Amino acid sequence: MALAKQKSVWYCSECGHKQTKWTGQCPQCTKWNTIQEEIVFAATTRKFDGQPTLPLQPIRLKDVSLTETPRITTGLHEFDHLIGGGIVPGSLNLIGGDPGIGKSTLMLQLSHRLSIQGLTVLYICGEESIEQTTMRAKRLGIECDNLLLLSETNFDYLKVHIDAINPDVVIVDSIQIVYKSEITSSPGSVSQVREVTTEFMHLAKGKGIAIFLIGHVTKAGEIAGPRVLEHLVDTVLYFEGEKQYDYRMIRVVKNRFGPTDEIAVFQMGSKGLVEIANPSQLFLQERMKGIVGSVIIPTIEGSRPILIEVQALVTETAFQTPSRRCTGLDQNRLALLLAVLEKRMSYQLYKCDVFVSIAGGIKILEPAIDLGVLAAIASSLRNRRVDPETTVVGEVGLGGELRSIPRIESRIKEAIHMGFSRMVLPKRNLKGVPESLTKKIALIGVDVVDQAVEILIS
Repeated sequence: MALAKQKSVWYCSECGHKQTKWTGQCPQCTKWNTIQEEIVFAATTRKFDGQPTLPLQPIRLKDVSLTETPRITTGLHEFDHLIGGGIVPGSLNLIGGDPGIGKSTLMLQLSHRLSIQGLTVLYICGEESIEQTTMRAKRLGIECDNLLLLSETNFDYLKVHIDAINPDVVIVDSIQIVYKSEITSSPGSVSQVREVTTEFMHLAKGKGIAIFLIGHVTKAGEIAGPRVLEHLVDTVLYFEGEKQYDYRMIRVVKNRFGPTDEIAVFQMGSKGLVEIANPSQLFLQERMKGIVGSVIIPTIEGSRPILIEVQALVTETAFQTPSRRCTGLDQNRLALLLAVLEKRMSYQLYKCDVFVSIAGGIKILEPAIDLGVLAAIASSLRNRRVDPETTVVGEVGLGGELRSIPRIESRIKEAIHMGFSRMVLPKRNLKGVPESLTKKIALIGVDVVDQAVEILIS
């Protein structure tokens, strides 16, 4: 019998780039020592058996009937809001996060909520035994008839069980441990992850099954495996937060059936993850009023306004090169803001170490926090506190000017709801603010950075 033809190909473990020979640096993502050899055999069986048996026919655009996307509500209101109103049948969803942050716990709780509605849920616990998963379920108070556990990692066997059970929801924990026997590379490799995810995609679309894939993350915080993994799925969810804290944030970075950049906040307890309906109160509950270098900023995450606390510490340095450290915001953005302070306010920050942190471990990328960060740094440098009843918001340009920010009304309403009496914001944002809001909070519009700093810490 003739042997199957084989050849060597080289894949980048970071971005999935394919090439025919080894190189030290990936030409696609420029990462070093990420090119790995994989042996590819000629296919002897049909690939992607999960695809529909009948080929689809093209349809005229005007003949397509639009109906509302069906949703399966989970009963976890924060999770339903996060993904756009509920789980879409036939969707493929990817959940990533650090080890031990709560991915499996959330999926077990989700399985319980769905199974008590009469839906059949197949939980594939590839990294743990059935007994270990059952112990966690008992600890969380989960016990139902429609939740099935399966400890298997071979995709061919998994497909046999899925065909026989025909579940409504499948949860795979985790995608890096599932493998196809005809691919010679080890589980978790670029080829295995790509092919197995593609098979699950065809299963989800062909059978109308909602599938959740739990993914490992790299040291950089990205989901391990090729970048094509995130392109194949419909929804990508990231767990954020430090394991030292008892709360977790889940952020949507991709969603074909709803908005992106939404977040949901949960608190980890003895009975699993508990929903937090008011994140602003959570992030401000340990705040100490009246301390130097502390500023409250109303930010927007998805469609939700959240009040966060930015803390800054500026100290003289004994070294030739000052230190610049930040947590929760972009390092390059901090360098830009420090340059604006030095140029426009004549602050001698080149002699100082600067440390900036967003309290609570949340990460904020929107530029609307610029003015608040500058105010916190100036407050610490001059050792003068910012009024604890004042919130600060605004984007800062290189010329020291303040640019308008979106959705100012939502930010003002959240500040009023949390009991703040004053807000410093770009003057251009004052136009169009309803009078009903201006009666409840004092709005101070400013044009340039130095004017805002003098108002805040004078």
